[in-house]
Amino acid sequence: MNFLLSSGDWVRGLAGWRRYGLAFGAGALSALGFAPLGIFPLLLLGFAVLLLLLDAADAAPKSLRAGFGLGWAFAFGQFLIGLHWIGYAFLVDPDAHLWQLPFAVTLLPAGLALFGGLGCFLALYFWQEGPARFLVFAIVYTVLEWVRGHIFTGFPWNLPAYGWGASLAVQQSMAVIGAYGLSFLTVLLGASLADLTRRSTWKAPLSMIFLFALLWAGGTYRLVSHPVQTVSGVQLRIVQPNVSQREKEQSRYYARNWQRLLDLSVSPGNPSVIIWPEAATPPFLFSRDPAALDQVGLLTGARRTLITGATRAARTGDHLSFYNSLFIFPPAGAAPQVFDKFHLVPFGEYVPFAGMLNRIGITKLTAGQEGFAFGDGPRTYPLAGMPSVTPLICYEIIFPAAVTSNQSERPGWFVNVTDDSWFGPWAGPYQHLVIARARAIEEALPVARAANTGISAVIDPYGRITAELALGKMGVLDARLPKAASQSTYARYGDLMLLLLLIMAAVAAFFLTKLTR
Repeated sequence: MNFLLSSGDWVRGLAGWRRYGLAFGAGALSALGFAPLGIFPLLLLGFAVLLLLLDAADAAPKSLRAGFGLGWAFAFGQFLIGLHWIGYAFLVDPDAHLWQLPFAVTLLPAGLALFGGLGCFLALYFWQEGPARFLVFAIVYTVLEWVRGHIFTGFPWNLPAYGWGASLAVQQSMAVIGAYGLSFLTVLLGASLADLTRRSTWKAPLSMIFLFALLWAGGTYRLVSHPVQTVSGVQLRIVQPNVSQREKEQSRYYARNWQRLLDLSVSPGNPSVIIWPEAATPPFLFSRDPAALDQVGLLTGARRTLITGATRAARTGDHLSFYNSLFIFPPAGAAPQVFDKFHLVPFGEYVPFAGMLNRIGITKLTAGQEGFAFGDGPRTYPLAGMPSVTPLICYEIIFPAAVTSNQSERPGWFVNVTDDSWFGPWAGPYQHLVIARARAIEEALPVARAANTGISAVIDPYGRITAELALGKMGVLDARLPKAASQSTYARYGDLMLLLLLIMAAVAAFFLTKLTR
């Protein structure tokens, strides 16, 4: 008890650069709450420390400026550590891109941290004494997280909700309130823990702990009462070729890489659908390589479907456009269905303001001079003898409420093809997998995930991994396709559930303020 009280007094008593240094350190430490370490209490501790610092800033002159600085320092620390894996992408072609690495790993976190700074600025602007301040802080922080996930095409990576990768039971709440809603409750829980450093003011943290105990109990019941069910007669085969990004782009490995895909695909077994990762094929175009199409026809035969990522070219007048695409080759040699990636990665697949930035040597990370064109997804495709599917290429799966089409037919599953070798050999692929599990829970749909270097997995509509092939392994993953669950509340209403939650919190903050005056 005395330790908590003295710790709180020490944090609130910091001044000058020391408080900004602590905010940065708390943010950096909180990043360890995300995959792959998943030390979730550190995420909560980070928000508690930030709240204590804002408590002190509220009583100081020029508090709004201090609030922005504290929020920016906290978020910069969190993104700097949590997104360090971005640097690996610049090592694939170091001759062309290595000079950009220090700028990328610092400027992107610094830019994203502006949302945290603005959130804390607004929190102090609307600051209220007593427990209402937790609600105010959590509301504005979550709103800015939502903005981060949407503005300039959005980048909702490592939302606070994803710290709950350590508890699948708590994650079940995303079927109702989504990742943003669970992020709000997570920030609220972490911030409320700041009151453990005050005497006789433990009502807020104890109330939030009780709420999360209820979420855990409800999620546990949901998981127990819905065992894994599979679609009859549908056997998946996910191919993980484990080809490094450098070897994918070197012509002397093209034939070997193609043959590896074919050899893994015909391993013993009886798959009804074979799934290759994003950009799995060497950089030839199916439309211009009849020999490759003939081999695909032999592979699919009369009863198999092949789903693969590949580059596609399409001519419009005199202009030739390239797409990061997914091909669905049905049985019996029928013409493939084609899906074009609609949510492209800035600087990875296209360069914003390319004419200006190319002059100073900034080009996209993927091969080729011209950026990819945008598709018009998401879309749902019918499949022979199995439920219809919605494809998601690479990081298209990271966007809540933006992964299904407006078509009347709800898909039976997602196929997520990706090449996480860009994300490095450690943190990035694990974080991406946590996000994919969140989409499965939100949409109540299974996910079949094919990753070039891993982690490939089959995920049921409750976020359970029913089959997995580890990072850095070559092989195939054979598994049954899980059945879709009943449409979830979040799948039906999307972020309207978040809006309702925030309105309820704002009303509660208003009445709490009245009661404490």
